[in-house]
Amino acid sequence: MFGLSAEKLLIIGVIAAFLIGPDRLPVYAQKLAQFVKSVKRMANGAKTQISEEMGEDFQELDWKKLDPRQYDPRRIIREALQEDLNPAQKLNSAKPTRIAKLVDGEGAPFDSEAT
Repeated sequence: MFGLSAEKLLIIGVIAAFLIGPDRLPVYAQKLAQFVKSVKRMANGAKTQISEEMGEDFQELDWKKLDPRQYDPRRIIREALQEDLNPAQKLNSAKPTRIAKLVDGEGAPFDSEAT
């Protein structure tokens, strides 16, 4: 949390207790507790509002699948290469096309819009 460890937070708390004093410390502790509760209520309200607006599909979403830590570029490349390793199977499964032969002296078809 902001680079603060438990020991640093304890030291800050002890210094704050000395600066605030024993008579005002309970009041500030109560205000801190109220602030934490209000932040928690706001977070729960925002979570509820988002889940209501997104609908049922949002709750059923598999977040683990969308985790960027799951991204492995080596696996993605390996899967992409395995798909293209057998182009002969694709060629054999396609029906052979018939090539029309040109008559002697006939010019090849020409498309004026082609590049």
